[in-house]
Amino acid sequence: MEHSSQLLKGVLDMCLLALIAEEPSYGYEMVDKLGHRGLELVSEGSIYPLLSRLQKKHLIEGYFVESSGGPPRKYYRIAPAGREQLAAWEEEWERLSRGVKAVLNGGERG
Repeated sequence: MEHSSQLLKGVLDMCLLALIAEEPSYGYEMVDKLGHRGLELVSEGSIYPLLSRLQKKHLIEGYFVESSGGPPRKYYRIAPAGREQLAAWEEEWERLSRGVKAVLNGGERG
């Protein structure tokens, strides 16, 4: 489990940015979506520092939406620079995953 957690840390920024690119979301909602897609290791507390970092890099924008029955929720939407960064990360991920598959398959590129 610890190894999976370490692998996930390297790609969690990209995963969060991809979710936000699909539609604006708030923190708990992102954790739920990640869990439904097989990334159950992600907790709500672990993503807020990442969201803050993505916001400081101007890759996402935060805004508040009134909530019925509670305090306003902070939603995040992707910024134009975030779309560019996501495209670059997706290309990088494809190259990396092809290389890892080739190593795991004994040198056969897949």
